[in-house]
Amino acid sequence: MDNNNNFFSREEIAHLSERSDWMGAFLIGHCYGIIAIALAVYSIFPNVATFILAVIIIGSRQLGLAILMHDAAHGTLFENSKLNNVLGEWFCGSPILAELGSYRRYHLKHHKHTQASGDPDLVLSAPFPVSRASLLRKLFRDVTGQTGLKLILLPRIKSAIKRYASVQQVDSEKYAQSFKSLGIAHPFYCNSVIFTAMMVFGAWWWWFAFWLLPLLTWFQVVVRLRNIAEHAGTEFSSNKLQNVRTTSVSFLTQLFVAPYWVNYHLEHHLMMYVPCWRLSKMHKILVSKGYAPKLKLAKGYFAVLREVVV
Repeated sequence: MDNNNNFFSREEIAHLSERSDWMGAFLIGHCYGIIAIALAVYSIFPNVATFILAVIIIGSRQLGLAILMHDAAHGTLFENSKLNNVLGEWFCGSPILAELGSYRRYHLKHHKHTQASGDPDLVLSAPFPVSRASLLRKLFRDVTGQTGLKLILLPRIKSAIKRYASVQQVDSEKYAQSFKSLGIAHPFYCNSVIFTAMMVFGAWWWWFAFWLLPLLTWFQVVVRLRNIAEHAGTEFSSNKLQNVRTTSVSFLTQLFVAPYWVNYHLEHHLMMYVPCWRLSKMHKILVSKGYAPKLKLAKGYFAVLREVVV
């Protein structure tokens, strides 16, 4: 199988892998800015439609924070390693109940053993293809909060009980794929700040409606769609051009489902040390060199679902 030097020149690799502290800060600020705009729209025009819109947009930006934490796990969010780890933890991971270190340890195993027996994410792609009824049941559980309760709240309650009872703690790494950990302190501090800010600028119930609810519902939907698009229905092999998928997206899809270039997953696997904001350029280089017919590509998330649903 070709290595990266066959796909890209040394100059291209050096350029694509450049980090930027300014860009890392901008992306975090952009993510919170979109959340603030969604809340402002609801505040000015409070109705059912703007409420639902805010929940969906905030849920997608919570995935955005997870994506930026993912970049931090690879050391690509900031050029400065201290900024990368501190801001990746406190501004990206902890607000969505995640922990950078455990996610990094878990996720690097996925890159080492992609679609092979040692891949901890294999459980996500192995069941596909699935029936339409099965997928609809999963999505229904996601959008109604059942998945979120099962994967976020209940494990944390159990962990807190075990900590309080001085029982051996549950290993949080096995929960990392859903971008969370069972740690309590950092998420508590961050969410206390978010709660206070929402109460000051809105109302006491805003954190429950516009942070916890999106995390338990729409965030679960987009995480599932992301998981499906990345590896479901791809080869169980070491072929880096076919064991992972890149999905083309529209502006609206980026807003509601796939922020911050998360759809360029094949490119990310080719060179995991490339910042997310350079992945689209990396894709263009591959296409310009004639690799498009060899890549596992999909024209949108509906196209992916048609591939993996029988």
